[in-house]
Amino acid sequence: MNKSKKRSDCPVSCSLDIWGDKWSLLIIRDLMFAKECTYGDLLKSPEGIATNILASRLQALEENKLIEKSAHPDSKIKVLYRLTRKGIDLLPIMIEINLWAEKYFPLPEDRKAMLKEVKKDKAGFIKRTTKELQSYR
Repeated sequence: MNKSKKRSDCPVSCSLDIWGDKWSLLIIRDLMFAKECTYGDLLKSPEGIATNILASRLQALEENKLIEKSAHPDSKIKVLYRLTRKGIDLLPIMIEINLWAEKYFPLPEDRKAMLKEVKKDKAGFIKRTTKELQSYR
């Protein structure tokens, strides 16, 4: 998942080398919707990621500069994970994945509500959400 494992110059392949595994986009999803998370928060994801896999994916996402760590304001032993600008730039892709999934899968009510807002003004939604995510950095 780092630059040394690049399989080709194809943009899809290069992107998948960074976030194309089973877990990375789920971590990015959680950080997009929660804005910031601790390791424990990410472990609580409904998909049930194993702690060793989570640690590995967080390290790879940090090495590829999609996420960053910062000190937790309430605890010296905890850190907060946040998206970097590079990670925030995945927002349009995440929206498109959600729109695609809406056609083929039942969605939770909160996701339906978000997509209703997206459909009203996708560009505006992306701009507002990007600005909001950047404010947490």
